[in-house]
Amino acid sequence: MFRDREEAGRLLGAHLKQKLGDNGEAVVLGIPRGGVIVAAQVVTALGAPLDVTVPRKLGAPDNPELAVGALALADGEEIALVDERTVRVLGVPASYLEEEIERQRKEILRREAAYREGRAPEPVEGRIAVLVDDGIATGLTARAAARAVLRRSPRELLVAVPVAPPETVREFAAEGLRLEALETPSPFGAVGRFYLDFRQVEDEEVKAALRAHRVG
Repeated sequence: MFRDREEAGRLLGAHLKQKLGDNGEAVVLGIPRGGVIVAAQVVTALGAPLDVTVPRKLGAPDNPELAVGALALADGEEIALVDERTVRVLGVPASYLEEEIERQRKEILRREAAYREGRAPEPVEGRIAVLVDDGIATGLTARAAARAVLRRSPRELLVAVPVAPPETVREFAAEGLRLEALETPSPFGAVGRFYLDFRQVEDEEVKAALRAHRVG
């Protein structure tokens, strides 16, 4: 469906340009790592600055790839979403969740500092915040990120991705979150299915994109 993240970002940027027009009040927030590469193309279309917001998956005991929740921070305040059903099925103890939240909180702060390289976060208050990722499956981490951005009082929040399953779009709408997706295929599977090139993005690529598109 998409050649790579750059192509997906150009297409998404053109779509958002039609939706938002010339709006000098927009700020684009990429979700690292892959979402920042998509977002870099979106800011070119919108003429907006680029920043990051860094949600983290809360991994299950002995299986960190299996998400039992997600965490994001807003000015240091924790926004934790827990998949209660998965926690119950796996029998995840509350003490483990507390420890995992603390581990991921430290990792979020470390990554934000590394990516911004001493620059202050881009102001969001009163602006249109466009939260960009390279795709959404369940949407758990993106929802945590969206809630964190909302705590920073944007005038409007728009979550924008090249691809997402239709049921996730509906779930976002039910939460009052606007999700713009170029494609909503079903059945869905994994985000990487919809890219010819879905290679891993390295931290240095994220930093380079931020340096190129930051204002100030």
